[in-house]
Formats: sequence, C-alpha cells, structure tokens
Amino acid sequence: MKPRDIPNTLCALRIALVAPLLWTILSGQYVLATLLFGLAGFTDLLDGYLARRFGWHTPLGALLDPIADKVLTVGVFLCLMAVGLIPRWLAALVIGRDLYIVSGSAVYRRFVGPFKAGARMPGKLTTAAMLLFVWLLLARAAVGWPSEGVTMILGATLAVLVVVSALDYTRHWARQARTPSQDLKTENELT
Repeated sequence: MKPRDIPNTLCALRIALVAPLLWTILSGQYVLATLLFGLAGFTDLLDGYLARRFGWHTPLGALLDPIADKVLTVGVFLCLMAVGLIPRWLAALVIGRDLYIVSGSAVYRRFVGPFKAGARMPGKLTTAAMLLFVWLLLARAAVGWPSEGVTMILGATLAVLVVVSALDYTRHWARQARTPSQDLKTENELT
C-alpha cells in the first residue's frame, strides 16, 4: 500500500465499521458502541487531515469520503432515534441536512454547473459537534457520564449548527451562481 492510499483505507474502514456499530447501538451494547464510534470518528478526522496535509487526494477518496460520512451519519442517527436516545426531530434535522446538501449539490451541478464545494467552516463545526455529541451520548448510555445536561446542551448546539450549516451552503451556492468563475476546481468532499 502506498502512503497516498492511507486516507482511502481509513474511509473503507469507516464504512466497514458502520454495520457493527449500528448493531451494537440497536442491541444496547453501548460500551462497545462508544468504542466503535470513537474509532469511526477518529478515522474521519485522520483521513481528512492526511489528505489535506500531504495532498493525498484521489478520485476514489473523493467518492468514498462523503459516502462514508453520510452512511455513518444517517445510520447512527436512525439507530439512536430507534432506541430512544435522541428525539425524532433531531434525527430528522441531521439527516435532512445531509439530504439537503446532497440534493442541493446535484441540482446546482445540473442547472448551474460545477462549483467549489469543499469543507466550509460551519460544516466543519457541525461535523465536530456531531461527532462529539454522539460519542458523549453513547458514553452516557454506557457509563452514565457525562450528565444529561451536558448532552442536552450539545444536542441543542448541534441542532443550531445543522441549521446554520445548511443556510451557509445555500448562501454559498447562491453566491457562486451569481459570480461563476472559470477557474473553480470541483471538489466532491461535502461536510
């Protein structure tokens, strides 16, 4: 394996972790779920860092990373809702944002053209908040830490960031549609 393949391997590992993670959540094995989710979150952070730091971008990585992120997010939030750890409205909000970004990107490309997607700061903050919220929520279910108040505050923060991030994508798409540039590089990594 070449060093530039490490981010792709980490994405593949994250995808492979989804099924066991969802099973542990649904079966109430929250200690194991906390560990698996922590590993999945770490692979997400590490693959992105390595790709940016060393320029290890590949067409496969551009496809795998958003797929891994969306499969993990949608699966985890559906399972957390199914076992009653989060309210339906929060699961719908988080999953709705992902669907909005994916469908908005497709509509933009179809009717306007290519755009620079890349990770935007509100999206990065939303991803970080989501990873922290889910990890701490699972830890609370596993060992009773942190307090319910902490997870409620993180959940509310996540909800606000989800809305802000979706609005930021809308504003970004509108700005690019009004002022298209010939030198935009299309990036497929959506956060």
